[in-house]
Amino acid sequence: MNLADKPQGASPNAEREGVAGARSVFKLDQVGVRYGSTWALQTVSLSIRAGERIALVGPNGSGKTTLLRVLNGLIEPSAGTVRRPATTRQTLLFQRPYVLRTSAQNNVALGLWLRGARWRGACRLANDALARVGLAALAQRNARTLSAGQQQRLALARAWVLAPEVLLLDEPTASMDPDARREVEALLGEFASGPPQTLVFSSHTVGLVSRLASRVLCLQDGRIRADLPVQEFLSGAVSGESKLSLREN
Repeated sequence: MNLADKPQGASPNAEREGVAGARSVFKLDQVGVRYGSTWALQTVSLSIRAGERIALVGPNGSGKTTLLRVLNGLIEPSAGTVRRPATTRQTLLFQRPYVLRTSAQNNVALGLWLRGARWRGACRLANDALARVGLAALAQRNARTLSAGQQQRLALARAWVLAPEVLLLDEPTASMDPDARREVEALLGEFASGPPQTLVFSSHTVGLVSRLASRVLCLQDGRIRADLPVQEFLSGAVSGESKLSLREN
């Protein structure tokens, strides 16, 4: 397939499905991303408004991670255009967050310090953020020794302390035990319920999609095959590999 093909899957009601009166935080027009001879994304046209909670679903290799990286600006498109307000504060959390070989407190405080905060004040705010995600008792623990679930909560604390308007997450609860998954999911729900903060996440889990998303984008072969309100998606309005790739919990 080439980028001259007619775009498929973009909802004609995408603007209407956005949060009423909210500004657009992302607008993609015919975006394609190529790695060598392979198109990871093809003719993706998409608008995301402030306050939306969007789940990206689809089989491995469908383009979910690439789309998140394009939204974040880590990847420049090979074709098409991406528009985002220059002042939008956003954070991308990877499936396996990178943590520094230092304390959990320092991992959170460093971002504030790099933005000009005094170190003592940065540490105080870092401790507040760690308490918010249930890691206050581990503030002085080397972050590399934390469990996968604890490291994901640390990454959320690191994001929260910078007050992002947009949170992008790549498989935020993958490879976690049920208890850790519930803890992280509850924290994400808390983030999404705040004043208009935008959440875009990829997932293979029906439960996470149903509890957090208001809108679902189904990707396959680098294209958006469906763009639906979450209840319509869950009711069976779409089938195929995107739906089959989801697990129940």
